[in-house]
Amino acid sequence: MIREPSAIPEAQRIWFQPGLDRLAALAQDPDPGIRSFFSSDQPVFLARAPGRLDVMGGIADYSGAQVLELPLERSTSVLVQRQAAPYLELASRREGRWDTARIELSLLSGALADPAALRAWSGSSPTGRWAAYPLGVIQYGLRLPGLSTEDTHLGFRLLIDSSVPEGKGVASSAALEVASMFAVLASCHTEMAPARIASACQWVENHVVGAPCGIMDQMTSACGVQDRLLLLRCQPDLVEGFVPVPPGYRFFGIDSGVRHDVSAADYGTVRTAAFMGYRMIAAMAGLRVSGDRGTIQVEDPAWHGYLANISPEDFRNHFERSLPEQVSGADFLEQFGGITDPVTRVWPERHYPVRQATAHPIGEQARVARFVDLLRRLPDSPALAGEVGELMYASHRGYGACGLGSPGTDRLVELIAEAGPRRGMYGAKITGGGSGGTVAVFGRAGGTGVIDDIARRYTRETGRETEVFECSGPGAGETGVVRAG
Repeated sequence: MIREPSAIPEAQRIWFQPGLDRLAALAQDPDPGIRSFFSSDQPVFLARAPGRLDVMGGIADYSGAQVLELPLERSTSVLVQRQAAPYLELASRREGRWDTARIELSLLSGALADPAALRAWSGSSPTGRWAAYPLGVIQYGLRLPGLSTEDTHLGFRLLIDSSVPEGKGVASSAALEVASMFAVLASCHTEMAPARIASACQWVENHVVGAPCGIMDQMTSACGVQDRLLLLRCQPDLVEGFVPVPPGYRFFGIDSGVRHDVSAADYGTVRTAAFMGYRMIAAMAGLRVSGDRGTIQVEDPAWHGYLANISPEDFRNHFERSLPEQVSGADFLEQFGGITDPVTRVWPERHYPVRQATAHPIGEQARVARFVDLLRRLPDSPALAGEVGELMYASHRGYGACGLGSPGTDRLVELIAEAGPRRGMYGAKITGGGSGGTVAVFGRAGGTGVIDDIARRYTRETGRETEVFECSGPGAGETGVVRAG
């Protein structure tokens, strides 16, 4: 849906205003290249997409679990204009300055047509890895069927402005991908359902950026609804509903100041270990396996390839004690050949925490199902708030057992537990890919002062600056695209 600015309802205009303000401010920018970035003879399309707070589910997404995600008020605005010159010109406002990049369009269908080649080029480019996200989106868009010859030969100007902080575990990369995809498709006069856009953006992150993330970030950014928890079953991307936050309660996020990166080795190791555990369970269950070494296929009529479909009871009774706590990649490959995950690989020299990485998503699926049930009953049974919080604490411990905790996030969770129900704080957990980033907190709606006190105490203790996230915003599918100029 593409609208003129005058057609935006007043209630939604606030979400586009940062992008509209940035476009208006270009005329006064001290950089002449930025002042003239957009021409006056072609329309400019504006899309925005939010970051997200991972309330429950987290790293269980790649194992097919349900997840509960809250779209944030913080969002990324992307402005796109087509141009006759066959170039992709990128400009990103980051930390108060402009980063720019320029690439020949023909390279994306020639020397850089392979996603791995584009990933390598982006990694070696002086612009840094940020350019891989919009470049991957454009490469994906140019491959879509139905584009005219003109569409595939015209260039793009793409300008990015974001309030979603990077490296905080609140899905800044997904917000960038989703906003870029919405705006690029609009500029090509092409429509795509928000869920399909999310899948396309996950492909970009997995294959062009090289981060083996699940799909929950992109789905929340594209399909989320303001002030509702997106209930997503990641098999692979089934939206099962939108769960209201119970009246009188709120979910907060506190940034630990410890940078988070889903392409970090720890996240990849734990993800790979979970798929190794699934492969071992498939062998124990006598499931038929096919495929070459590296990536294999399993005929699985019972669990359909997802650890989250194994009940905790079956896992404890039949499989858990037979899984090794640690195994080397070399030993695993020698015995089992490969895994079903298409975006990670088993490294022979690395050691993998198989038992815990397998147990976590199975336990997390049970926790998420219970969490949803409790949230829905909470308005009539306030005493359940403590159990809701305990499920978050259990999820946090699961991250730590997998090796994805951090002293900073652990300390924030401790401070929330110390405040406790007496001060309206019921539970907390590390979010997203772990290893730092943001802690999600469940508390009373009037708990902003308590959260701010905890953030200040944490800063005094650690010297790390924090940010607090407490407001929700709409997903990109709710707001659509605006013809901004």
